[in-house]
Amino acid sequence: MINEKQLIEIFKVLSNETRLSILKWLKTPEEFFPPQGEHLTEKIELKGGVCVGSIQERARISQSTISNYLDMMQRAQLLEAERHGKWTYYRRNEETIQALTDYIKINL
Repeated sequence: MINEKQLIEIFKVLSNETRLSILKWLKTPEEFFPPQGEHLTEKIELKGGVCVGSIQERARISQSTISNYLDMMQRAQLLEAERHGKWTYYRRNEETIQALTDYIKINL
């Protein structure tokens, strides 16, 4: 269930074209990003996660800006992060996205 404070944070995140694009790209990462995790020493199930560097390259913005955007999206619970060694992989938080969809259907 989404509360109003979280709803405001989500809408702030979605009000930026690049952040909105990131969320769209992560819906079908295999369509927008190269294969992930090939540099990891162990074979790990990334569950659709995409490395920060791949997201930065696709968005064509600085490392500091992409890190800020991903942090904002994670705080709004739109993204989940999973760390493997020095690499962080981001994927959509489908539970929050579904809760947002339900909230809009019911309340707006």
